[in-house]
Amino acid sequence: MRMQRIALYSFCFLLPLGLQSLRGTTLWSAEKPFELGDLIEPFDPPSLAELEQKTDWIDQPVLDGMEVMREYLAAKGKPPLSLKRALALPNDSDLHNEQILKTLGQLAPAGGKGVDFDATLVRHVSGDLKSTNPLLISSVTEFEFQGLTSFGYLSFDRDFHYFAPSETVVSWQTSKDRLVDKFVLRDDLTWSDGKPITAHDVKFSFQVIMSDAVIVPAVRTGTDKLQWVEAYDDQTLVIFHKQPLATNTTNLSFPVIPKHIYQKSIAEDPRMTTSAYHSKLEDRPVTGGAYTLVKRARNQEFVMQRRESYYQHRGQQVRRKPYFKEVRVKVIEDANTALLALKGGQIEEMILRPEQWASQTNDESFYRRNTKVTALEWTSFHFVWNIKTPYFSDPRVRQAMSWTFDYDELFETISRGMYQRNRGTFHPTSWMFPQDGPEPYHQDLDRAEDLLDEAGWEDSDGDGIRDKMLGGKRVPFEFTMLTYQSQTGIQVATLMKECLDQIGVVCHVKPTEFTVLTQRVRDHQFQGAMGGWGSGTDPDTSTNIWVSGEGRNYGNYSNSRVDALFEQGRHEFDRKKRAAIYGEIHKLLWEDQPYTWLFYRNAFYAFSKKLRGYNFSPRGPFDYSPGFDSIYKPIASP
Repeated sequence: MRMQRIALYSFCFLLPLGLQSLRGTTLWSAEKPFELGDLIEPFDPPSLAELEQKTDWIDQPVLDGMEVMREYLAAKGKPPLSLKRALALPNDSDLHNEQILKTLGQLAPAGGKGVDFDATLVRHVSGDLKSTNPLLISSVTEFEFQGLTSFGYLSFDRDFHYFAPSETVVSWQTSKDRLVDKFVLRDDLTWSDGKPITAHDVKFSFQVIMSDAVIVPAVRTGTDKLQWVEAYDDQTLVIFHKQPLATNTTNLSFPVIPKHIYQKSIAEDPRMTTSAYHSKLEDRPVTGGAYTLVKRARNQEFVMQRRESYYQHRGQQVRRKPYFKEVRVKVIEDANTALLALKGGQIEEMILRPEQWASQTNDESFYRRNTKVTALEWTSFHFVWNIKTPYFSDPRVRQAMSWTFDYDELFETISRGMYQRNRGTFHPTSWMFPQDGPEPYHQDLDRAEDLLDEAGWEDSDGDGIRDKMLGGKRVPFEFTMLTYQSQTGIQVATLMKECLDQIGVVCHVKPTEFTVLTQRVRDHQFQGAMGGWGSGTDPDTSTNIWVSGEGRNYGNYSNSRVDALFEQGRHEFDRKKRAAIYGEIHKLLWEDQPYTWLFYRNAFYAFSKKLRGYNFSPRGPFDYSPGFDSIYKPIASP
């Protein structure tokens, strides 16, 4: 039940939302008292009888995500190889990659025949959970954790078509005027503490998100476009929209927390991070999904166990039994250490770096236990420039940065020819990429120097470093580039430093532990930083990256035309016309260069030969329905 809406840092960047730990009594010390839902405009919902009488409904799909995937795979034909052949085949060509993926990606038989339901899966992540609270979700690690532990009433398939998951929803209807959505929830849903999951939990979660004192800018984006959420009874959930927007379905999908757990504690600690009560919940959260957290060793490991009360109700099986009894997630920041753990059997899947795919996973030590696959993924990486610093406020300077970088060295040496040149905020295979999309930058030091000269950055004192008069002082062009602590991140940032050395700009590369890095970026306490984004399910999900003043607009970018186009895009229902709007946004961003866009990275994964059922979408192998849920171990695995 994948509810992901917002785009992500694909290498587990976090958005820390807490404060320094406080001890004591009242933790909320604002001038006004905490008020639940104070950001919601007054609205008096009609009675359910009145709503039914005046509304023309359109039935929306309620589907089993696993069956959707089963039909998709069946349409692609039978597996091209036997399991034995696929497991023995080295992935050394596009053909072999396709054959391995199509064969080992086949789903378990309906009913789970042949599945080892007592199996444990040991996963790898490069960054730890910052929070287990679904409202504070902000990293790949946390999204995947919530995909296993959270309740949801909306999902989407690998092509981003939305449906309500049949394991939680009986029916879903939308009014013809697109202003109302009605869900009827199943009556056999429970939280991990045994309390029922109801529409009242959804209403309460909406009110929490829309409380000024609750600092959740990521999940509030989109949710703030809703007018009201009403629980008419335990199962009947109605969501009212402010306007008929093309993004209304996307806006329906916000995280849900249990009302009975948080309704008394939220006023004392609205940030849900500092009180002893909320700290305890971090390590023992009450969950609504298939798994519950049973162990959490910070920066080392967290462990989830299958929740029997998820798929059983009053002694009867009411949902598909999750395939793994236990999921152990190992936190290993260093990619080389992780690969050694994979080869030794201590972990069973990981993302591979280019050098690992190209030269470290081709011998018997790798293929004895594992195989590898690659697939298209809309993941991009960039340098983000803080426009409110004196160095990068001028678009000519940002363009100069992009002309300075040695892309050939990046693609031919660092990435071993495995990455693609980036052409902007939307992926070239997406429907919103402009038909006349821009060509990638290439290194042109002469053009870069001309642009810096035009912007007033010249070497006035002959010391080899460009400078400029700012506020009556001569300021050298000398800045710090933050980057994440991985071989690729350090290599790419260092390459930029070396390129800038050639044109009289001093760049200090500072590899930074990822939680510190993301705090600095979130607080705009940086000059330049390396980052990356995955993909949302709709181009409007990047609103909070590019619109003026939005929560994840880390570089302080502002363009009134871009702001207006995002607003126009969410009002347009015609897909072709929407594509033209977002295409114009793409081109404006490319002209302004708030980022130096570097490369697209496909998915490069290693999986234990014990695993089956993995498939990919543009968001990777886990962020869609059924995503993770389709992966299993057969009883007779090697």
